[in-house]
Amino acid sequence: MESGIRRTIDWVDGRTGFETALRNFLSEEIPGSAGWAQVFGSVALFLFLTQAITGVLLAFNYAPTPGEAYESLLFIVRKVAAGKMIHGLHHWGASLMIIVVFIHMAQVFIYGAYKRPREATWIAGSILLLLTLAFGLTGYLLPWDNRAYWGTMVTTRIISSVPVVGSSLLRLIGAAEGIGVLTFARFYALHTMLLPAASVTLIAIHVYLVRRHGITPRPFEPKLTQRFYPRQAFRDVVAIFATFAILFAAAALLEVPLERLADPTDTSYVPRPEWYFLFLFQLLKLFQGAMEPIGTVVLPTIAVLALFAIPFVDRTRLERSRGRVLAAALVVLVFAIWGTLTAAAVLTSPPGSPPLLTAAPAAAWAQLPAEQIAGLGYFHSAHCDTCHNLLAGEPKPGPNLITSEVHHARPWLIQHFNNPSLVLPSTKVAPMHFSLPQLNALSLFIENLTPDSASKLDDIPMNVIQGAQTYVVSACGSCHKVNGAGGGIGPPLNGIADRRSKQWVKAHFLAPQKLSPESIMPPYHFSSAEENAILVYLFALPE
Repeated sequence: MESGIRRTIDWVDGRTGFETALRNFLSEEIPGSAGWAQVFGSVALFLFLTQAITGVLLAFNYAPTPGEAYESLLFIVRKVAAGKMIHGLHHWGASLMIIVVFIHMAQVFIYGAYKRPREATWIAGSILLLLTLAFGLTGYLLPWDNRAYWGTMVTTRIISSVPVVGSSLLRLIGAAEGIGVLTFARFYALHTMLLPAASVTLIAIHVYLVRRHGITPRPFEPKLTQRFYPRQAFRDVVAIFATFAILFAAAALLEVPLERLADPTDTSYVPRPEWYFLFLFQLLKLFQGAMEPIGTVVLPTIAVLALFAIPFVDRTRLERSRGRVLAAALVVLVFAIWGTLTAAAVLTSPPGSPPLLTAAPAAAWAQLPAEQIAGLGYFHSAHCDTCHNLLAGEPKPGPNLITSEVHHARPWLIQHFNNPSLVLPSTKVAPMHFSLPQLNALSLFIENLTPDSASKLDDIPMNVIQGAQTYVVSACGSCHKVNGAGGGIGPPLNGIADRRSKQWVKAHFLAPQKLSPESIMPPYHFSSAEENAILVYLFALPE
C-alpha cells in the first residue's frame, strides 16, 4: 500500500515537480530571528484567498445591475443556504485584510526590509496595498443601497477635483453624467476582473521576490538561520487560524450594514464611506472651498509618492539602531494621524440607518392579502358583525361565517350585498352601497375566512385596515403583488421598507415618471389621512 502511494507521488512529482517544490519551500532557510512578526504576509495571502472564494460564491446568486443587485443581495442573505455567513465573511474580510496589510507594511518598514536589494519587493507590496484599497472602493458601490450610492458620489466628487484630468477620469469610470448603470458596470468589472487579475500577478511577483532575496532579519540580531518548517510554519498556521476565528465570529455575530435601495433624490442623506476611507472624508471637512484639492488630491498623492520613494531616499545601513527607532516612531505617527482623523469623522458623523439585511419578524396579519384586510374594514363599516359572528360569541341572527356548514361563493355574496332580498327573500338586511372593488374585497374576506385567518384579525391596527382599503380602491393590486396576490406589471411591494424611504414613496405617488421614467403608473393625489394610512400598510409588509 505504502509503496503504491510512493510510486504515485513520484509519478506526479516527476511530471509536475510539486513535491520537490513543496519540500524546498518548507526547508527554505530563514533568519533565526524570524518569529511572530513575520506571520502577517501569510495571513494577508490567506485573507486574499478567502475574499476570492467568498466572492465567487456570492457571484453565483448576485445580479450585477443596479436595481437587481440590491434584491439579489437580500435574496443571498435571507434565502441562500449559508448566504448570510458567506456575505459576512466577504464584507468583514475586506476590513480585516486592510488592517493586516497595513500592519505587514509597518513591520516591513520598521525592519528596513525595503533596503537594497529589496526595493522591488517593497514597490510590489506598495502596489498591492493600493490594490487592496481599490477593492474596497469599487466593492463599496455594489450593494447599491443609499450608503453605497452617496458614498460613491463623494468619491466621484473627489475625482472631479483632480486638476486637468478630473473630467477624463470621470468619463473613464462612467460617472460623467452621474452615478448610474454605466458606473455600476465599470466598478463591477474592476472589482471582479481587472483588480483580481492584477492582484494575482503582483502577489506572484511579490512572493517570488521574497523568496529570491529572503526574509529580512531583525535588526541587530546575530545572523543565525533556521528552516521555515516546523517553527515558522507552525506560527503561520496559528496566526491564520486565529485570523479566521476572528473573521468567523464577526460574520456570525455582526450585522453587515445595508440601508434602503439607492435613492438619488434623497439629497438630505449624509454620506459615510467605509471606515478605512473616513480619514479622507475628514480631510474634506478640513480643506473646503478652493483649498479642497489639497486634502483630496495633493496630500494623498504626496503620501503615495513618499511610499514608493522610501527605498531610494533611505539608504542608511540597516545596522544603525537610531534609524530603526525613527522608523518605528514614524509608523506610530502615521497611525496616530490616521486614527485621529478616523475618530473625528466617526464622532462628527450622524448615525446611519439601521441594518436591513436581517428581516424583522412580521406580524401574523401582515401575511394576509390586502383585500382580506380591507374586507375586514368593510365588514365592520357595513355592520355585518351585528348579525354574524366570525368565531365564538353570543348567538346572533345570522349564521357564524366560519363554523356554518353553508359557504357561498363570491358571485352569490356580491349579489347578496347588492340586493339581499333577491337571494334571501325573508331577510330585512338593507343593500350595501359599495363600489365594485369594495364588494370584491368584502366577498374575498368572507369567502377565505378560516379559523386560522380569523385568529389574526383582532390584532390588525385600524390605520393598517384603512391603508389596505386605500390600496384596494386605488386598484394598486392590478399592477403590484402583495403576499403573492395581484398583478405582475409593477414590482412586488413586499419588503418595500427595505428598499425605499417613505419620502420617496410619497414623491412617487405624486409623479411616478419623475422617479421611474418607464413607469405607466398614474399619479395619485391622496388626502393626508389616506396617504398616511397606505404608507403605514405598505411599510408593514414583510419581505
